[in-house]
Amino acid sequence: MTTIQQLDPVTIGQIAAGEIIDRPAAVVKELVENAVDAGAARITVTIEQGGLDLIEVVDDGAGISAGELPLALRRHATSKLRAASELESIATLGFRGEGLASIAAVAATEVVSRRGGDEIGARVVAHAEEVGAAQPAAAPLGTRVRVARLFENVPVRREYLRAPSTEFNRISSWLSSFALGYPRITFTLRHDGKEVWVMPASGEARERLAMVFGRQAVQALLPLDGSAARTLDGSLSGYVSAPGHDRPDRRMQLLFVNGRLLRSTLLAGAWTSGYATFAMVGRHPYGVLQLTLPPEHVDANVHPTKSDVRLRYSNQVYDSVRRTIATTLAGHARERFDEYAPAKPAPGISFAPSGGEDAMRVLTQLHRTFILASDGEGLVLVDQHAAHERIAYEAIAASSDRRSPSEPLLVPHVVELDAVRSAALDGTLEALREGGLEIEPFGERTYRIVATPAGYGARAFDFNEFLDDLSDEPKQRSVRERVWASLACHSVTRAGEQLTYEEMTSVLERLRDCRNPMHCPHGRPTMVRLSPDEIARMFKRA
Repeated sequence: MTTIQQLDPVTIGQIAAGEIIDRPAAVVKELVENAVDAGAARITVTIEQGGLDLIEVVDDGAGISAGELPLALRRHATSKLRAASELESIATLGFRGEGLASIAAVAATEVVSRRGGDEIGARVVAHAEEVGAAQPAAAPLGTRVRVARLFENVPVRREYLRAPSTEFNRISSWLSSFALGYPRITFTLRHDGKEVWVMPASGEARERLAMVFGRQAVQALLPLDGSAARTLDGSLSGYVSAPGHDRPDRRMQLLFVNGRLLRSTLLAGAWTSGYATFAMVGRHPYGVLQLTLPPEHVDANVHPTKSDVRLRYSNQVYDSVRRTIATTLAGHARERFDEYAPAKPAPGISFAPSGGEDAMRVLTQLHRTFILASDGEGLVLVDQHAAHERIAYEAIAASSDRRSPSEPLLVPHVVELDAVRSAALDGTLEALREGGLEIEPFGERTYRIVATPAGYGARAFDFNEFLDDLSDEPKQRSVRERVWASLACHSVTRAGEQLTYEEMTSVLERLRDCRNPMHCPHGRPTMVRLSPDEIARMFKRA
């Protein structure tokens, strides 16, 4: 065995840098966050060859004095932290004193800066563990950092980088997303001598949202209803996509906590829970959440990259985010339903023989699957199964606290299950009871169904199909939500089932009273509307 020895400073620096600087985008992140901490109003990022040849960040912030400039490139040197006690209330983006030193450890770095009141600026160069002396230099107010030949002294790290275009796209994506949190700062990005984009300082949030999410996608963004976050010790604002507007992954679910652009498993879960029954399983909404909390409630000293935080009152924050999203979506659903199925017909139009003010009128059933209705202005198609499923789900959920009334079966139904289905059922028995489905163990992997939810006992209920549906659904919802959604799905009107006029009218009337009348509990739409303009376009009249 070899003897234990102290690592040399260069090796120590490269090991530490490996935790923070893994690609060009990480360099941009550290430098831009420093510029924001310095109070910059304009930040310009210049990239060459995806950041492999050059990364330059220029800001008009407070600057660094000549006497402190060499120290700024030393490890664990920072102006943002004085004592360990201040780690409990960090109010800046940077605080660890590792950013500039880690960049210099893997690239030739030059810093030129001038503070307000100084007649001339200063320049310092550093590479590996060598930091030169500060030299006088002409410079505007603020700081310019040039990082050249990234990972030249760590070739193995350079080999694992992607093509320059890919690395640049990572930089552009991060910087544009980060800019959403700082609308009063002008951001400019240049690549290989060309200006790629500019985000001018603006009080109009949707201009920046359009640059990040796209012009068409931003039209589907809903401002958060902040009233649901009143119990939060802080504030929550932002935009979330309307149901039906989603993406296959979470990459565009952007989160800021006290100005930090983060990835948080906790709040990603709150986002998913807030969309429960509003979005289809496997699809993910997009948008941006901006959460502001007292600094002492946020532990930012979790990871060297500062990409995650711990929250002191995580359960309260989770619940506030979930409730705010759900309240926003429910309000939007009510507005859409009132637009799709107004309580009164269009002005000058009446279905009642007496000329009364009837509500939306059912016309007929199509293909024993859809209810066709109209207010005399547009046509509405209602999916009878999805609509009835929503009605049943909300009835079950509303009565969950007091146990949903059950109807005892005259003859209990006994079922035998295989090991997989038996295990799935055992984990949901309590939630099933809350939903009104009473099931008792009746021997090894044998169960007896003794009662079904009130109002649905007379309907056919395929218990094995119900369990398959419950087992197959990805675990993106709580157990209760999954059980209640499956229970509602398997106990209501099906596609292909004939309905009377009274039954169809009843579905529309009860749907109007639902909290979310626009989607079934699995996220599928309950109805669509064809406007007069859309109908006219079908006939080439518009």
